[in-house]
Amino acid sequence: MSEDYRQLLDATIQHVEGLKARGVRHLAVAPETLRALAQPASRTAAPTPEFRSSRREEALTKKSEIGNRKSEIDLSLLTPAATKTDSPPPSSILHPPSSPEKNAAFAALRERALACVKCPHLASSRKNVVFGVGSIDAQLMFVGEAPGADEDEQGEPFVGAAGQLLTKIIQATGLSRADVYIANILKCRPDTPGQSAGNRKPTPAEMATCIPYLHEQIDLIRPRVIVALGATAVEGLLGKTVGITKLRGTWKTYRSTPLMPTYHPAYLLRNQSLHEKRNVWEDMLAVMEKLGMPISEKQRNFFLKA
Repeated sequence: MSEDYRQLLDATIQHVEGLKARGVRHLAVAPETLRALAQPASRTAAPTPEFRSSRREEALTKKSEIGNRKSEIDLSLLTPAATKTDSPPPSSILHPPSSPEKNAAFAALRERALACVKCPHLASSRKNVVFGVGSIDAQLMFVGEAPGADEDEQGEPFVGAAGQLLTKIIQATGLSRADVYIANILKCRPDTPGQSAGNRKPTPAEMATCIPYLHEQIDLIRPRVIVALGATAVEGLLGKTVGITKLRGTWKTYRSTPLMPTYHPAYLLRNQSLHEKRNVWEDMLAVMEKLGMPISEKQRNFFLKA
């Protein structure tokens, strides 16, 4: 390996490690770049100083736009030893960037939902409409039941204890909340007259009134996979009232989109058994496989007995 090549490699590794230290988890790289990197270092005459400078600058600063012909690399795998290219690069977890029309349609939908008063008893008791959060280009979408007190206060789904656990589950797959989209069957917290705390299940009438907003969100986002969190989410999307214990881990279909029912994170907070944690993680492994995401041996062994 020539000294110039070694310097370029060291500089590239330092740049990538710096991105990783700042919390960046994925880097978009064009397939042709990956193929070029897989080739052995050239043994031709040494390049001129001007050429070396331009190539070094390009290696350190070039940023690829995410698109159909790009691949995403997990930065946690980019250690100096991880240079093998035997396996194909993981597929991107994002759609191409949104069109102005899609952004406008989503913004208009949000405005309609925020102003909704179709359920007067919910509109009068809510603090915020909890529309949804995440990327409208996400290929993975999570659907829960309804906002709780924390969500009603902040106007964002899954921010309480169950939401913090959901965030950890998402991060365990190698993604972040910004990579996925999270929403609920109901956009308003179910009212609890006479109660200062606690939650209640949405009524069938409330779900039927509110779910058109969710249908429009899904139609605009067009996720490749939906994860239904808990029995109420499954009931709202599929109309099934079968217990979640019987449904979880079995692929269903929502408007031709694969749907994975699994336990709500709140259930895992109540039931801390390793067995149930593993059940949910196996559901997520199936989701990752459906999306073509890379799965490490460490991830496959989460929540297995030693």
